[in-house]
Amino acid sequence: MSTLPPPPLLPPPLQDALHAVRAVGRPLLVGGCVRDWLSGHPSKDFDIEVYGVTADQLVATLSRFGATDPVGRSFGVIKLRLAGVDYDFSLPRRESKTGAGHRGFAVGVDPQLPIADALARRDFTLNAMALDPLTGELVDPHGGQRDLAARVLRHTSTAFTEDPLRVLRAMQFAGRFDLTLAPETAALCRTISATYDELPVERVWVEWEKWAAHSRRPSAGLRVLAETGWLTHFPEIAALVDVPQDPEWHPEGDVFIHTCHCVDALAALPEWQSLAPAPRRDVMFAILAHDFGKPATTKQEEKRGRLRWVSPNHDNAGGPLADFFLARIGSPLDTRPIVRALVENHFAHLGWPADGEPAPTFVRRLARRLIPATIEQLVLVLRADHLGRPPRVCPVTDRRIAQLATGARELAIANAAPAPLLLGRHLIAAGLAPGPQFKAVLAAAYEAQLDGVFTDSAGATAWLAQRLATL
Repeated sequence: MSTLPPPPLLPPPLQDALHAVRAVGRPLLVGGCVRDWLSGHPSKDFDIEVYGVTADQLVATLSRFGATDPVGRSFGVIKLRLAGVDYDFSLPRRESKTGAGHRGFAVGVDPQLPIADALARRDFTLNAMALDPLTGELVDPHGGQRDLAARVLRHTSTAFTEDPLRVLRAMQFAGRFDLTLAPETAALCRTISATYDELPVERVWVEWEKWAAHSRRPSAGLRVLAETGWLTHFPEIAALVDVPQDPEWHPEGDVFIHTCHCVDALAALPEWQSLAPAPRRDVMFAILAHDFGKPATTKQEEKRGRLRWVSPNHDNAGGPLADFFLARIGSPLDTRPIVRALVENHFAHLGWPADGEPAPTFVRRLARRLIPATIEQLVLVLRADHLGRPPRVCPVTDRRIAQLATGARELAIANAAPAPLLLGRHLIAAGLAPGPQFKAVLAAAYEAQLDGVFTDSAGATAWLAQRLATL
């Protein structure tokens, strides 16, 4: 045990409650908030474990400060709402494995359980630390502070194997905090690979979503899957390993290595970091999946006087595979068309002559083709793909991606496809009766708009008048 300065920024209402609890038991901050504070990133989420007190005593003490929620009380968890924020106060508990899966545990509350034993039930040593919020005393019986400093993810005890979800937690922790997996932990994970099917898909999605939306170095998470043998549960990713690429264009290695570079390049882009979590997640899955089509399409062809590895049409081949992958990990339905559109259009920057610029018509039609994704999202995918070939950087590719981004901004369609200028009300105003012909006229009008035949409402009205004159 060591003594550190008490964690800063504890909300005053929580501090008052902790002082009161200290009169009947010993409250300790546990888990992620301790890890984050030691990493220099104070947390807004505080979990408190209280030793030496009964549930009734704890409820009576906390009730003086606000409403307590009995949900979870049978598991020794009491929720207290303070100034609009919920805090979990829990009692130490023993757990024993009673069945398969993530929920197959019997839980028994034990207020007198030694702190080291209680912390031993936690997944990784860097999450198995406790901090006295009033004195600053750090309780670290399993070496979590040491592993955190070394950026090593290590299981706390062999109880780790009782919950297969912990392997996916290792994946997302490694990506989010740029950690390496301890060899003995990787070996332990390999012994429980067969238990993956016990996991409910909604829990699988939670871990993948954290990886995609919050990773600092996403490749570290993918390497955890490779090191543990769990990559086999995600066959679209596993298939990328050892798929060759033309070394002149891809000096970094096979498609899996390239993908690892790409996801890291995306995570380093300030534009990606500034997005909200859901768009960050969607773009990260798109760059993860952008080469899913290569294993099935890669072959050798003679090009420029020698045999080269090529992967023709892998962009289109990858779209359905991205769908399969996202469905298997339980993604929301609205994520899948976004990812698929970005995967199937990741060659869009090659769609105009080498010595020219993208025509407005090309940009407008691309924006429509990408729906529900956007050109802004596609540009992030293109940049990450380009940066995923270290040390090779191509000035021509850089320029073409920038041209596409500029063209979309100038047309004000970087974040959405062009909205139709001609609507049903315009047809009615022109004397056209509602009916089946509406759809055909509106579709033709939108095509004309994309082609630049008209660019404003007046032009749309003039186009309609000319169209109706020919009917």
